[in-house]
Amino acid sequence: MSGLTPLNYPPELTPEESEYLLTNLKDWSIANGLAVRPAPSFVSPEQDPTGVLAATAPVTLFPSLFPRNCLDAGVAIQTAYNELYSAIARDEAWLKDIVEELIDIDEFVAKLWQTHLAVKKEGYVQDLTLGLFRSDYMVHTDQSSPSGSTGLKQVEFNTIASSFGGLSTQVSRLHKYLLSINAYPESTSSIIKAEALRQSKSASSLAQGLAAAHKAYGRSVTGRPLCVLFVVQNPERNVFDQRHLEYALFEGHDVRSFRLPFEQTLSHTRLDEDRSLLYTPPSSPSTSYEVTTVYFRAGYSPDDYPEEKEWSARLHLEKSRAIKCPSVLTHLAGCKKVQQVLATPHSPHLKRFLPDEDMASKVLATFAPIYPLDDSEAGKEAKKLAQDVGSATRYVLKPQREGGGNNVYRKAIPPFLEKLPQTHWPAYILMEMIEPPPLTNAILRNGQLQRGGVIGELGVYGVCLWRNGKDDKDAGQILENWEAGYLLRTKGDQSEEGGVAAGFGAVDSCVVID
Repeated sequence: MSGLTPLNYPPELTPEESEYLLTNLKDWSIANGLAVRPAPSFVSPEQDPTGVLAATAPVTLFPSLFPRNCLDAGVAIQTAYNELYSAIARDEAWLKDIVEELIDIDEFVAKLWQTHLAVKKEGYVQDLTLGLFRSDYMVHTDQSSPSGSTGLKQVEFNTIASSFGGLSTQVSRLHKYLLSINAYPESTSSIIKAEALRQSKSASSLAQGLAAAHKAYGRSVTGRPLCVLFVVQNPERNVFDQRHLEYALFEGHDVRSFRLPFEQTLSHTRLDEDRSLLYTPPSSPSTSYEVTTVYFRAGYSPDDYPEEKEWSARLHLEKSRAIKCPSVLTHLAGCKKVQQVLATPHSPHLKRFLPDEDMASKVLATFAPIYPLDDSEAGKEAKKLAQDVGSATRYVLKPQREGGGNNVYRKAIPPFLEKLPQTHWPAYILMEMIEPPPLTNAILRNGQLQRGGVIGELGVYGVCLWRNGKDDKDAGQILENWEAGYLLRTKGDQSEEGGVAAGFGAVDSCVVID
């Protein structure tokens, strides 16, 4: 096939080409940990009673086309976003005003805020906070522009459990490997070039962030060996994504880490008299470790708190001397309400946290219009837009939640609001839909190949370590701040949601085009 252009990329494959590509993709993925535990719908618990099986993670066959200027812009602005959200997390008074609008209508946000107040009452003993962030974007085509110009618009900012940093590195390696063994047809050579395949360094860079916090913690207070604690969900299908960070932390920085299911926190950790967090591995009860850093890969969803003991566990960890990634205030900074307050047209809040006008204007340019559903003037206008079937088709309704599967889209918004008590409407934000350019690709999920139109969502990772400050006069200090690689998640264009773990998207990498 000749004459391949972005308009007819990727090409159709002959049966022989398809077999060669898929065989190498599946084998490389399992051999290199581009994998997940299989979904129960794919492999039943009866077929795998001891949980030993793994399956190739949902992945694209080809790297997806992505505008070079958009990828470069997302990468370049990440340190500004790190600065923005670390500043928000340090500004308790400003966050308090935001949270107080939600605590009577969102029990989860209320419980997080109560956790903060309980720790504050006893006194915080750790002044450092680590953020492993991810800012998610889509390419937006400006329909009003005669040239149909494109730019990045932010979908959301993740401050807790920003996943797929481990698998993102592996999928960019996979696509590079497939190119090197000529698994892609010769017709793609004008597009898929080694220099156009953008490799992601996310696994090693995020692990470096954990290592920086571990080092900043300093020497052991108790005389025990030091460790980093991954607080995880159980069971966890996305375990290999997390393992890549653990292995990079040990192999690259000689830092020991352990995995602790969230619900077992109180059974295997305790606080000593100065609130150092001590972890005793159940596999080695004669040895206790002093925890330098608690990395939350659980605790971001109400589903992680089925009983009060999980809230007691969160309070227990927050009270400790260990550095939290993230702290409860940083977790709250990731609320969609915060994004809405920053992005509502003519909002004055952004300059509070980013006084540099040039930096603030670049961040502002990535905001899609977002509105509250409250009794403000902007909120009243948003309510009209959300309740009208005609105008609602241009919007998505979002609650204060992390993880996929929580949003309400387009025509589904009016009937959803009709059933929701109006007192609960302010717990949601209304965001203008981003209109990405049409693309095609093929996705391998649970052994099945899906071809057709796709939409890509870019996530740019960031590492930020900061000192919170002792009082209102001490505004704190950023100690480390860097961009930490990228993630591309691709989904069928008939799916509104993009979460890979939630069953909607696939991990992908970028082949940049001009």
